[in-house]
Amino acid sequence: MDGLAEEIERLQPPVDLWRKFIYCTSLSGSILGSVDHMQPQDFEKIISPTSVAHFSQYKLVRLLLKKLETLGFYICAPNDFESLNHKIICERKILMGHECHSVNFTDKGVTVGVSFLEGGKIVDRDIHCDILVGSDGARSTVRNLVGIDMKGERDLQKLVSVHFLSRDLGQYLLHERPGMLFFIFNPKAIGVLVAHDLYEGEFVLQIPYYPPQQMFEDFDFKVCEQIISNLVGWNLADVQILDAKPWAMHAEVAENFVSFDNRVILVGDAAHRFPPAGGFGMNTGIQDAHNLAWKISSLLNGIAPWSILQTYETERRPIAIFNTELSVQNFKAAMAVPAALGLDPTIANSVHQVMNSSIGSVLPSKLQKVALEGIFSIGRAQLSEFLLNEKNPLGSFRLAKLRRIFQEGKSLQLQFPAEDLGFRYYEGALVANAGHVPPQGTVESDGNSNRQLRKYVPSAKTGSRLPHMQLHALKSSNEDCFSTLDLISGDKFEFVLVIAPIKQSYDLARIALKVASEFKVPLKVCVIWPQGSASEKANGSDKELEPWSNYIDVEEVRRSPSVSWWDMCQMTSKGVILVRPDDHVAWTAESDAVKDPLLEMERVFTIILKRE
Repeated sequence: MDGLAEEIERLQPPVDLWRKFIYCTSLSGSILGSVDHMQPQDFEKIISPTSVAHFSQYKLVRLLLKKLETLGFYICAPNDFESLNHKIICERKILMGHECHSVNFTDKGVTVGVSFLEGGKIVDRDIHCDILVGSDGARSTVRNLVGIDMKGERDLQKLVSVHFLSRDLGQYLLHERPGMLFFIFNPKAIGVLVAHDLYEGEFVLQIPYYPPQQMFEDFDFKVCEQIISNLVGWNLADVQILDAKPWAMHAEVAENFVSFDNRVILVGDAAHRFPPAGGFGMNTGIQDAHNLAWKISSLLNGIAPWSILQTYETERRPIAIFNTELSVQNFKAAMAVPAALGLDPTIANSVHQVMNSSIGSVLPSKLQKVALEGIFSIGRAQLSEFLLNEKNPLGSFRLAKLRRIFQEGKSLQLQFPAEDLGFRYYEGALVANAGHVPPQGTVESDGNSNRQLRKYVPSAKTGSRLPHMQLHALKSSNEDCFSTLDLISGDKFEFVLVIAPIKQSYDLARIALKVASEFKVPLKVCVIWPQGSASEKANGSDKELEPWSNYIDVEEVRRSPSVSWWDMCQMTSKGVILVRPDDHVAWTAESDAVKDPLLEMERVFTIILKRE
């Protein structure tokens, strides 16, 4: 969406305020260790035209709504409904305040029953549609109504999330120890503080709890304020608690992403629930939507049949399963820190299980609560300054173990470029090459369930995301650079064929444009000229691509003189790359190896679009 990335970069806090995770005994106490998650290359935009950002979800939603309005959508509040025809649903409207309560299937599609408040009364209405996309979060009503089950690990942890403001705390951390996440361990309390905005003093505190001995109702605002004080190290005079909510951490994937004859589709948290370690929820959800959008567009425009939607599940579900396993391992890596301090979470969970078993359940509930909290209090005593210091042999041993975890990168990580950008589809709306076989096995790990970060390696292999390289357009007075990813249109359905200025590739490109036209597929050709080939490109590709005009001539802007675009893609300059509207490579070939270009391009578009 035009300008969205730039606006996020402008509005987010300065990177020096959130680049670190800090582990401490309290926000004003001893620092046990810190991890800086930003490296110099992260600011150079080598692997992506944008950098990682730290931005609150509710702020992002506001920006998205503003962007939708500029694109011609109407944000419809409940009191606007009187002006709408309740029997039909107009396109390009965002209907706020609606709650889904039923999903029914007819010969013509899907009928969604919704309710909303109008004049103080609950009003029901039916919305008729061809396709229902359930993007309604981890507790998806759509998923539950249509009966799609989740598979995976449930209840990894239960937490209370406390959203609060404190400018005093924000100013203190801003000047004394800026960071994004604060893992706080002391004899009185344990918690993880997310610093969303130190300037505004906006925070979210995550507190683990163990029902039924500990219930969410036990965490009223007064109790939450006391826990905040225990974790901060002093009583804050300006704490304002905005909200407190319970939530359960799961690692699950829906059994089906597409169901009921391709009429119901799940995306985002509705399709997969991860521990919030590594940003996999939002990254995977955005990837889902990007994958699905062009397929729905191809269907509605008569370019592809209904079966194109099934490729969404074929491509995205394996990625979700992989990211689920990875997020669990990342969560376990986070648990390595308290375990090194003598607070092994597996022991706490075992104690809780015993308390809930037939042995513990014979005790009255109040006695269970006292017993559990007493055991946890004894466990937290491991964190006393008397024990946790370099002069105490046990404390010294534990602190040394903690330092090793940080030095070896085995604590919770922030960035996962190999997974966020380097994921690959092995079957679906693409033409698989020989040897195009998905890797066997699951996420790699060592004996401690801690996973070393994989390196992101750009590639133009089929199913991969197109690599990023800076370019500048020829025959343009604008000298600004842009990314190869910007070659793919952000506001219309269009495939891109990337070639080098070589005769065989030009010949194949002309035939590809002809076949695409017959298939009603918008196609643009991008000719990437080598850096420094100015004398050869004076006339660009006019004559070679006649009579077609939907092309662009661009020149590489290399960071390293030795690495060309085709080197990065792991191909020769005779390569051709067909890119889908979601930035993923649908087909590749060496132009001189294609014996019958017309037959090959017909085959390629037939397979990608799932034509009969």
